[in-house]
Amino acid sequence: MGILHEDVVLINQAEKAGEPTVITVNCPDKTGLGCDLCRVILFFGLSISRGDFQTDGKWCYLVFWVVGKPNTRWNLLKKRLLEVCPSYFSTSGIYYYRPENQQPTPPNVFLLKFWCSCDRKGLLHDVTKVLCDLELTIKRVKVSTAPDGRVMDLFFVTDARELLHTKKRQEETFCRLKDVLGDALMSCEIEMAGAEIITACSQVSSFLPSAITEDMFNLELPDSRQRSGFFASTPVSVTVDNTLSPSHTLVQIFCKDHKGLIYDIMRTLKDYNIQISYGRFFANPRGNCEVDVFIMQADGKKVVDPNKQTALCSRLRMELLNPLRVAVVSTGPDTELLVANPVELSGRGRPLVFHDITLALKMLSACAFSVKIGRYMIHDREWEVYRVLLDEREERPTVPRMKIEEGVKKVLMGWE
Repeated sequence: MGILHEDVVLINQAEKAGEPTVITVNCPDKTGLGCDLCRVILFFGLSISRGDFQTDGKWCYLVFWVVGKPNTRWNLLKKRLLEVCPSYFSTSGIYYYRPENQQPTPPNVFLLKFWCSCDRKGLLHDVTKVLCDLELTIKRVKVSTAPDGRVMDLFFVTDARELLHTKKRQEETFCRLKDVLGDALMSCEIEMAGAEIITACSQVSSFLPSAITEDMFNLELPDSRQRSGFFASTPVSVTVDNTLSPSHTLVQIFCKDHKGLIYDIMRTLKDYNIQISYGRFFANPRGNCEVDVFIMQADGKKVVDPNKQTALCSRLRMELLNPLRVAVVSTGPDTELLVANPVELSGRGRPLVFHDITLALKMLSACAFSVKIGRYMIHDREWEVYRVLLDEREERPTVPRMKIEEGVKKVLMGWE
């Protein structure tokens, strides 16, 4: 008997403003499913205020209570959630999973190039928001400001709808950009990127200045006496208990809530190939979170090795205390904002990071002179690094570096 798609994901929208919408997922299980679902929810700008999930290893049942934007496209959200559920690939009731030897085809990369007659506050964020709304994923971006004040933007993007090669989809993109840029938009072109660009978008570089890697990517957890400023009041407690279940290890987490918290937990467990059998999450009105998850290793056994327990707890604490690395550094006479986003072993990074960076800069009245996005292998982990050269010309208002760093962190963490 087949699985009906409409029964796999159910969305009961909130009846009153301020109440959560309930998303129910009922489908075959796979390791990392919770991570994939939370990533989609995060991409749509929703926050998970409560969650319950359970599985017998073959079938799972997950419930998310989410709050967020009133203009959320719920039908599109349901479609994207279905796409990550194993049952979406087959309705036969037998072949739940994509065949092992059938790898997904890499999406086409397109170059979106346009000129603007002048720069202005928030221009980069306005463009980024349009692209996110259109479900165009930014792979790389290059923004350059000419001496006469004109701005050239090069966005290398993929299309979640796989329609950007069509005239209708391109015209939709032109119109949306024209609406937000107005008469400042001088020209706009969309073309399929060449093979060298596709390779560059997926290529991992190994070079970042050593001073940056040492400061930003320190994997040692600072003790409470060394924490100061932004993270001084964000304690994270992670403990394991093997006494409550004969077959599972209980991981208990207490921490301050932040944007994408459940995603950060799920992606960490997914990268460790940990199976969650039961879990619950709750965020109270004061912004504190309690998470309980009963887990097993890939071999179906509890986590009893003390070294593995310590490694898992340390990794979870680090990912929750500092899920994204932010720094403002001097590069000669210039000032550069760097944001590092950890990449899952599956090759995907946290969504909406560039959107939030540009939003923070717009709120701070800080302008970007140029932007580069690249992937780097640092301490045996892959990171997506956003390098934003700030515009500090004399006619621009100067924003203190510490204010920029803290402002960007707050938007990324959802504490703005």
